[in-house]
Amino acid sequence: MSIDSAIATDLAQRQRLRVPTHLGVIMDGNGRWAKARGKRRTEGHVEGVKALRNLVDNCASYGVSYLTVFSFSSENWGRPKEEVSFIFNLLRRFVASDLQRLVRNNVQVRVIGSRQGLEPGLVRLIEDVEAKTAGNTGLVFIVAFNYGGKAEIVEATRRLARDVAAGRLAPEDIDETKLADSLYTAGLPDPDLIIRTSGEQRISNFLLWQAAYAEFVFVEENWPDFDEASFIRVLETFAQRDRRFGGIEVADP
Repeated sequence: MSIDSAIATDLAQRQRLRVPTHLGVIMDGNGRWAKARGKRRTEGHVEGVKALRNLVDNCASYGVSYLTVFSFSSENWGRPKEEVSFIFNLLRRFVASDLQRLVRNNVQVRVIGSRQGLEPGLVRLIEDVEAKTAGNTGLVFIVAFNYGGKAEIVEATRRLARDVAAGRLAPEDIDETKLADSLYTAGLPDPDLIIRTSGEQRISNFLLWQAAYAEFVFVEENWPDFDEASFIRVLETFAQRDRRFGGIEVADP
């Protein structure tokens, strides 16, 4: 195939896709990927970071505006201490090695989730990457870290309750917009599409409020095996969905 033909094929393929404005990803299966290969779970997490790096590149290339990934849930503290420590150190290495790359590629990084109980050094690292990418205007890369959807909603209601108690807000003025503005994701559009890898079909406390009208695509690949071909296949599936947001399909006259 000539270069011109390859370009034309690529353009035609991309025109068949529906690219979500906001993509959410539950990155599942690092441990299973490692076990299937006789490797340690930590090696699965290392490969998972490589898959994440590729996903960020693909989202920027295909025109996704917002990408939110579930990197560490508030329930993950129940894992072995050695594994939790490894994940945290992996996060540090990822930031150290990729920060300049993210800045150069105009990616803005935001980290959502509770920062209570995190090591001060880790909090400073999060604040540093957010500050150094705050002025970027390309892909907004949101990392859900020490995050739980139920806890997020509880914290939002506490903020509203404090406003009511202080006389800054009347109870009858609380509506969906007020609550959404009190979430970690205030100012961000809700996800159009959420992917979960490894064949599991559950939301696992991820973006519970925000996912009310998201489309879900569950793929069989474990996260380290999720590549550009997987990404394209998901976008093709998304393009076939009829998104009515609670309405009905109107037939052509």
